[in-house]
Amino acid sequence: MTCVGDHGRMPSNEFADRADAGRQLARRLVREVGGSAGLIVLALPRGGVPVAAPVAQALHAPLDVWVVRKLGFPHNEELALGALASGGTLVRSDVPGAADVAQAHWQAVIDREQQELQRREQRYRGSRPAPALGGRTVVLVDDGLATGATMLAAVRAVRAQAPQRVVVAVPVAAPEAVQLLAAEADEVCALLVPAALRAVGLWYRDFDQTTDEQVLALLASTRDGDE
Repeated sequence: MTCVGDHGRMPSNEFADRADAGRQLARRLVREVGGSAGLIVLALPRGGVPVAAPVAQALHAPLDVWVVRKLGFPHNEELALGALASGGTLVRSDVPGAADVAQAHWQAVIDREQQELQRREQRYRGSRPAPALGGRTVVLVDDGLATGATMLAAVRAVRAQAPQRVVVAVPVAAPEAVQLLAAEADEVCALLVPAALRAVGLWYRDFDQTTDEQVLALLASTRDGDE
């Protein structure tokens, strides 16, 4: 099931920044999942956190992170060979050339990204346990979907905890990524699904890299607001 917005548009900096995108996404999600039992919002850090914060606020839901690391091609880290998620879930992409990458490179990338995944989990969560997801409605949020490999790893890792419903929510996504995720999530919500995505950052006027400090501040402010 999908709830998607406009198709076929050219990049036009639709969103001022990630927070603006999150507010727009929140308005859609209030209609789609508002009031669901056991609702929790999980952001893919780092860029998904400033999008997810206004979503969690609008849904009156707790916010946490679900750490996923992209596994990049040799000499082109931005192109995803696959992704690694919390809990050890590994997804391999079927993009052209992926099958030709040497196993040694695969293992080196996996080892490196596993270390970074563990570092981020420790940095963002500290001593807090990962949230229990069994029987809950889980909204997975990122700032956009290009290949969809990173989000796919997150969906499969979350599925392993037997939630009642998994919803993928993003401001912008490639049509192929929406199709990929629609086969695994219960619902995919994307405000924009341009025919030619080109790059997620082209749809934002401000797409500066999100820092660890910003992630921690947003998580802390959300927790404080729930107290």
